[in-house]
Amino acid sequence: MNKLLTLTGLAALLALTGRAAPAPAGFVRARGTQFVLDGKPYRYIGANYWYGGLLATQGPAGKARLAQELDFLKQHNVTNLRVMVGAEGLSGGYQYRVLQPLQPTEGQFDEHIMAGLDYLLAELGKRDMKAVLHFTNTWEWSGGLGQYLEWNGYTGQPLPKNPDYSWDKYRNYIAQFYTCEPCKSAEATYVRYVLARTNSLTHQKYVNDPAIMAWELLNEPRPMTAAATPAFEAWMHQTAALVKSIDHNHLLTTGSEGDIATDNDMAVYERLHADPNIDYLTIHIWPKNWGWFRDTATAKSFPSVLAHTTAFVDKHVAVATKLRKPLVVEEFGLPRDGQVFAPAAATALRDQYYAALFGMMRGDTPAGRVIAGYNFWAFGGAARPVPGQVFWKAGDAYMGDPGGEEQGLNSVFDSDKSTWAVIGQYSKTLR
Repeated sequence: MNKLLTLTGLAALLALTGRAAPAPAGFVRARGTQFVLDGKPYRYIGANYWYGGLLATQGPAGKARLAQELDFLKQHNVTNLRVMVGAEGLSGGYQYRVLQPLQPTEGQFDEHIMAGLDYLLAELGKRDMKAVLHFTNTWEWSGGLGQYLEWNGYTGQPLPKNPDYSWDKYRNYIAQFYTCEPCKSAEATYVRYVLARTNSLTHQKYVNDPAIMAWELLNEPRPMTAAATPAFEAWMHQTAALVKSIDHNHLLTTGSEGDIATDNDMAVYERLHADPNIDYLTIHIWPKNWGWFRDTATAKSFPSVLAHTTAFVDKHVAVATKLRKPLVVEEFGLPRDGQVFAPAAATALRDQYYAALFGMMRGDTPAGRVIAGYNFWAFGGAARPVPGQVFWKAGDAYMGDPGGEEQGLNSVFDSDKSTWAVIGQYSKTLR
């Protein structure tokens, strides 16, 4: 009697014997504290490219720019890109928000925007590149959690650069999301919509596309207040379970900044990443935003910036080591020297900072054993700031800096030769 096993039967048999089913070709897997791809170690220096899918919606010129930039990144061994799936909403009040939302109104999705993401993924696949895709955002510049609250009757969202804005007001407003049942339901509908997608160009289901390395629950999740922490954790675990119940091929992570997102409560960070549905840990590092130096005093404070950075990485390395999962430093940036935004300004301190971070992956050290990748913030490509204009305006080219940040503040442009030399030097050591 022929007892050949089907693939489904083989997977079931392996599960019963405690062995994992073989990974489909082309998919990244977490094995202990490192990633593997087709049986080989997968370590990378990648970039944030949040607007990548939006470029493909901008006609032939946008697609030409996208192709040019992907080719440039590939040539410089940057083959892992962290990308926003889509923005939410068009409500007024914040003039710097992304004006091409995937979800213009709750539960309604713009096929044109999804076609742009289809195009990006198809182009990545052609180049053997990978995408890390985050669903929504804690912050207002792409709609995010605040937009779900607005859609469900929560008025008065405090928005940056408005007279009534304060950080405490914003935190208290966003914290309401985690107990807003219709808000959470609407966000889950969005997740299901994306995971059900079949690429209109490749005719491949998203859940079967090896051009996707991982999904992220959202960009920079924060409970915002101590009182909201239990509801926040519950929602993160529920959403992780939802994603994994639909997509069995891809990695999943949180998108977390680290314990700074929970007022230095490392126990919350550890619980989030101990979830069996979460495959690896993430941290972000923002010396300027976190007050590690003031104003333009980057050079004067640079030794302190490095010390703070090392300490921040090390304490999260300890958690990754304990959980036996990889760690990715998936956002970090430093302004150009003197905080001048023009591409002609020097980047000597940024280059040193990048080198210090990339150097942590090398050698048989605690950090070297668990750091599996980096995504610098952010690739600005061929875009350039408008002379004499600080913030983004409708019609301007997308670059790494979101609209409410100084255009050119943290962007790495294709013309930044010294920075690309640092990236090239360290990416060679990984290969």
